[in-house]
Amino acid sequence: MAYHVPVLLNESIEGLDINPSGTYVDLTFGGGGHSRAILQKLGKKGRLIAFDQDEDALKNALDDKRFMLIRGNFRYFRNFLRYHGVEQVNGILADLGVSSHHLDTAERGFSFRFEGPLDMRMNRNAKLTGQKVINEYSEERLANILKLYGEVKGAGRVASVIVRERSKGSIDNADQLLEILKPLIPFKIQNKVLAQIFQAIRIEVNQEMESLKEMLESSVKSLLPGGRLVIISYHSLEDRMVKNFFRYGNVEGTDNMDLMGNRNVPFEQVNRKVITPSDDECIANNRARSAKLRIGRKL
Repeated sequence: MAYHVPVLLNESIEGLDINPSGTYVDLTFGGGGHSRAILQKLGKKGRLIAFDQDEDALKNALDDKRFMLIRGNFRYFRNFLRYHGVEQVNGILADLGVSSHHLDTAERGFSFRFEGPLDMRMNRNAKLTGQKVINEYSEERLANILKLYGEVKGAGRVASVIVRERSKGSIDNADQLLEILKPLIPFKIQNKVLAQIFQAIRIEVNQEMESLKEMLESSVKSLLPGGRLVIISYHSLEDRMVKNFFRYGNVEGTDNMDLMGNRNVPFEQVNRKVITPSDDECIANNRARSAKLRIGRKL
């Protein structure tokens, strides 16, 4: 089974507008699909630095003198680059999706399709797990997470039932959580709502929104003028942050005008209209169906 099938591969590589002698960053190495494609475009003087916080991904490291793989959260990528003597690069790519490896490995706890512990950590050295979120967060905090990160309708009721049931005994695995949740959800929309709930917990565990914000802000100083930032997102929360960042220069979508009334933004949007996978790609890889690609050019 493939570790992960790269999504929007040709479109994202084209979006980087690769200079064969340039230095590029793949912030989400995973199975190495995007990195391999980048290396194919680089010449002898080119360089690729990849990041992944999951130790499992290190097994996929590429044997190429132009390539370096760093284990670390991409929110800190600028610090890592500077540590290795790299101030600015020609292009940065980030595929924000959860890898097939994570979703299909029961013991990682990312999917409700398998019986497994409620782990959900991208970095298994991190202290916060899905189990802790479910068993230790207050009802109000749990409801807020489900509403904000999963856009779960009736988030308050779901949180209330979880808190009630955990008082009878710790909720430690996916099967236990499903047994509690399924009676609350109409059968026709069960998979959709369960996916939203698991997404919300996963985002909280991995601090994904905070990491994305820091990564986007760091990209401004890390890219050379004319450099490209290519981001593939998979749900509305991520895509809204990326869209706002390219349009307004911040993830909140706040207009920053100078005294002349000009919008102060560090990027020019290369694709005004979001790029989505073709029908053929969605048929070949069902997990690509929600992907959205946005490209910014550093001014």
